[in-house]
Amino acid sequence: MKNPYDVLGVPKGASAKDIKAAYRRLAKKYHPDQRPDDPRAKERFAEIGQAYEILGDEEKRRAFDNGEIDAAGKPRFHGFEGGAHGDPFAGFRRAGGGPGRAHFEFRSSGMGGDPFSGADIFSEIFGHAFSRGEERRGARTARPQEGGELKVTLPVSVEEVATAAKVTVALPDGRRIAVKLPEYVEDGQTIRLRGQGAETPFGGRGDALVTLKLRPHKRYRVEGRDLHVDLPVSLRDAVLGAKVAVETPSGKVAVRVPPWSSSDRTLRLKGRGLPLKGGGHGDLYAHVRIMLPEGGDAALEALFREGKVGQ
Repeated sequence: MKNPYDVLGVPKGASAKDIKAAYRRLAKKYHPDQRPDDPRAKERFAEIGQAYEILGDEEKRRAFDNGEIDAAGKPRFHGFEGGAHGDPFAGFRRAGGGPGRAHFEFRSSGMGGDPFSGADIFSEIFGHAFSRGEERRGARTARPQEGGELKVTLPVSVEEVATAAKVTVALPDGRRIAVKLPEYVEDGQTIRLRGQGAETPFGGRGDALVTLKLRPHKRYRVEGRDLHVDLPVSLRDAVLGAKVAVETPSGKVAVRVPPWSSSDRTLRLKGRGLPLKGGGHGDLYAHVRIMLPEGGDAALEALFREGKVGQ
């Protein structure tokens, strides 16, 4: 793993602002979408993301500068405390309470304190298996590492949900992933993108957890799996009846407005709502809204004044 300062091309004393600027510039330059013919673009882009993960975090940067973690963010194993001649096992110090009562005590270098507490070096390397309780129970195998998950929120539109569209997920490390929505999506639903999370200490990536949030819409009102929309209709069309266009998530549809339709008359467009869990779609309800002519209509006004209409 390369030195993160070298990867981003910044000096060790660079400011956080300069580091962020370098990351953005390089991430944009080496994004795989920008270099489809460059076989090393994906690898270079990953290196840039890993370098910024270290240098873009104040605590991780300090730990790297102090030699506590390596360029991959993994704790550096400093070994056992040595003896006079570099004995690697001198860290096991024999302490006795008299004959037959000797015991061995492990002393860790660099981490300090109880080697089996909290975030000691074994916990960092092997996950949770070396917690104090499991050490007392004589646990011999490490549980699988659970790191690497990334959690993001993705706003989606009514149209995207209704048509199970392909959307783009922007991850914190600069990657952008095209994802096709499931046929059925609920507000607040979380989908898992396997292998698209952060890098784990043992290589590879965890999963990305994407929470889908339905954006408020200027046209549609969502009630369950049904949609409601206002349908502007002229006074003439409301009186005489007409075919008018209604906007649906999948495109415009012509509907027949019956003669003498009052405002708040509801027209049902079956199967034009959001997908149902068991298949099919909810409905769309178009609410008639009678619109008077802008700027007025002298002839219509005269008819009312003469009492020829509205009686």
